[in-house]
Amino acid sequence: MKNTILVFLCALAFFSCVEKHTETSAVTITVQLSEDLDVENVDGRLLLMLSNNEEAEPRFQIEDGLKTQLIFGKNVEGLQPGDKVTFTEEDFGFPFESLTDIPKGDYNVQALLHVYETFNLSTGHTVKLPMDNGEGQQWNKSPGNLYNLPVKVTLNTTSEISEVITLDKIIPPIEEAADTEWIKHIKMKSEKLSEFYGRDMYVGAHILLPKGFDKHPEAKYPLMVFQGHFPADFGGFRTTPPDPNMKPEYSARFSLDGYNIIEQQEAYDFYKRWTSPDFPRMLIIQIQHPTPYYDDSYAVNSAAQGPYGDAITYELIPFIEKQFRGIGEGWSRFLYGGSTGGWESLAVQVKYPKEYNGCFAACPDPIDFRAYCLTNIYEDENAYYYESDFNTLEVPAHRDYLGNISSTLRRANHLELVLGDKSRSGQQWDIWEATYSPLGDDGYPQRIWDKYTGDIDKEVANYWKENYDLRHILERDWSKLGPDLKGKIHIYCGDMDNYYLNNAVYLMEDFLENTSEPYYDGEVAYGDRAEHCWNGDPDSPNAITRLRYNTMYVPKIMKRIAESAPKGADVTSWRYK
Repeated sequence: MKNTILVFLCALAFFSCVEKHTETSAVTITVQLSEDLDVENVDGRLLLMLSNNEEAEPRFQIEDGLKTQLIFGKNVEGLQPGDKVTFTEEDFGFPFESLTDIPKGDYNVQALLHVYETFNLSTGHTVKLPMDNGEGQQWNKSPGNLYNLPVKVTLNTTSEISEVITLDKIIPPIEEAADTEWIKHIKMKSEKLSEFYGRDMYVGAHILLPKGFDKHPEAKYPLMVFQGHFPADFGGFRTTPPDPNMKPEYSARFSLDGYNIIEQQEAYDFYKRWTSPDFPRMLIIQIQHPTPYYDDSYAVNSAAQGPYGDAITYELIPFIEKQFRGIGEGWSRFLYGGSTGGWESLAVQVKYPKEYNGCFAACPDPIDFRAYCLTNIYEDENAYYYESDFNTLEVPAHRDYLGNISSTLRRANHLELVLGDKSRSGQQWDIWEATYSPLGDDGYPQRIWDKYTGDIDKEVANYWKENYDLRHILERDWSKLGPDLKGKIHIYCGDMDNYYLNNAVYLMEDFLENTSEPYYDGEVAYGDRAEHCWNGDPDSPNAITRLRYNTMYVPKIMKRIAESAPKGADVTSWRYK
């Protein structure tokens, strides 16, 4: 009997080995640069994508959620037309780590080369980074990137597969937004950033002019800075009613039919309010400050991205105020925004307390790194998994208002690792790293955690704490900052924020409500069961209030001006009908 069992086990082991070998037969896909491309010595991140549907090109179906398609990535240098690069089982991918793990079937295959440029930084480092080309750091549509139209490939895991994909197209330039009667666009060279990057670097803005701007040359205006992701143009403003011929579109995020029509109606309603007799006459700006790491800089100085905070506050804003008759004093400037823009609004107010007179920070990115979403970077050892001797449970990254999870921290970071190493993915976790981290010996940001394993670097975490943990900075420096921030801090967040951002807001509120000499005298409010990005209106749904940033804080801004404008300040020239 024992001999029979032994023979059976040996046979089982043999056939298991045969089956495993069959399932992991070699798959290689070669990407070739067309001989007809007018390029040379191209560096960058070569991305290989596969999709099993026709909904869109594979490059537009990559995400960290459940609907993602497949992607693999590797660095390339000095490519010439005709050169070939082969993807093998050794190249890291998402959500499958290896080409050999892909299920057999028919796929649409597409490759894209995200082009890097060389920067000689003032720190003495030479780095290769993707320059923004007017698209707001979007790797799948950045002008100058090389790609091919999808081709059909059949993967049969029972035999070796070798395919060749030819990159023969270049994403064309983007046409810049044109000036209108109400909206103007400016771009200026930043001397501070140009010195840091070793080349000419620019920042820009879209400016919404008040009614009567040309008819009242005597007027000087307060400035409202709408912080947020890269804006192609000034959004949420239109001078005509919704297009009657526009086909209604469904918003999966808000479960609303015809949300595109709602957006246009809200934009038109804003125009009517903006031009009404009683609306205060102000300037509103949306800033363009993409960096080689992301679609915006987070509006602060950083070791890896350079002095964007100073460039915006001391170069760009005075330039705009001079050209468009801004008052140009700290009491007349206000900050607001949501998500990234929420963090920026609070951070800029904290970093430049006398240069601005109030911030309205909605659903801000983590403002206390003890709640870096669901990770405490000071106490947790690993960001991807909860601590346990015997269980393996991943830390969530995204939920809906009922708590249903659609992604994890490990998945989000592994996708970024495919899109680009050295914090070059252009995605969320990497930009936090590029903003908050010290510079490594190689000139790139130091990792807060091992991108593959999730193990946290406590030395880097301490650097983050002392330089960018806003709650810690406020608590540490309240005796100095408090007098300049009294009445200026307003924070709003849904208590079911999709990214768990409310957790850090709770910690910030605990500190603020216990301040003294002075008491912070601001506001922290929560939306019941509200998702990302609730911004303070308890009576309207999130889908609507997110379209009203430019008007909803105006009453509070006017109250603040009335209470804080210095004696002799111009509080009348801009109050015409």
